Amino acid sequence: MPAVPDTPLSGFVIAIDGPSGSGKSSVSRQVARTLGLGFLDTGAMYRSATWWCLHQGVDLDDAAAVVAATRELPLTIGTDPDAPAVHVGDHDVTAAIRETRITEQVSKVATIIPVREILRQLQRRLISAAGAAKGGVVAEGRDITTVVVPDAPVRILLTASAEARLARRSRELHGAADAASVAATRTQIIERDRTDSTVSQFTVAADGVTTLDTTDLDFEQSVGAVLQLVADARR
Repeated sequence: MPAVPDTPLSGFVIAIDGPSGSGKSSVSRQVARTLGLGFLDTGAMYRSATWWCLHQGVDLDDAAAVVAATRELPLTIGTDPDAPAVHVGDHDVTAAIRETRITEQVSKVATIIPVREILRQLQRRLISAAGAAKGGVVAEGRDITTVVVPDAPVRILLTASAEARLARRSRELHGAADAASVAATRTQIIERDRTDSTVSQFTVAADGVTTLDTTDLDFEQSVGAVLQLVADARR
């Protein structure tokens, strides 16, 4: 059980989870733009905690030290979909947390259960604040539909075939989806999902969560499908 009571949600909350490369970040951001809502990338929070630990010289294999560092994480994260800047203390880490060195190590931090609870409580506070300010918020990331905001009125598991996810992420990282680029991406995507799945379920939708398979959908179609689910829920 949480150590402190959960922050009540404010505004209309749309929660989107899914495996790496499913498009949840880009789709969630565009949905937030279209609806004029706030946006929260919870994965950026785990990346920020990883950056902070490395910046502080914390051994990522020392779970107790990582938990202690995360408790002191001086994180500021934007909830404007057009400017979701991330700062840790005086450092703008918006770009730094996307570097390969962070991507390759973030699972070490994200699979520590007490770290997940610390960030879960912070995520609910940020979601509630953004929802109150903008009338609603699109929040995306691991556990968002089942653990962070299981009380959200719209909960979606965005998924796609492994081949489609690898091709998308390969184009994002390498600018191409040829065999060599996909091979360079495979370990990063598949291994990270395998590791993360030890503490988070994001491959099969929980009760009350709608699965949206975007394998055969382009970006605009994926956004449109989410907007339709939101419209249906609001009705």
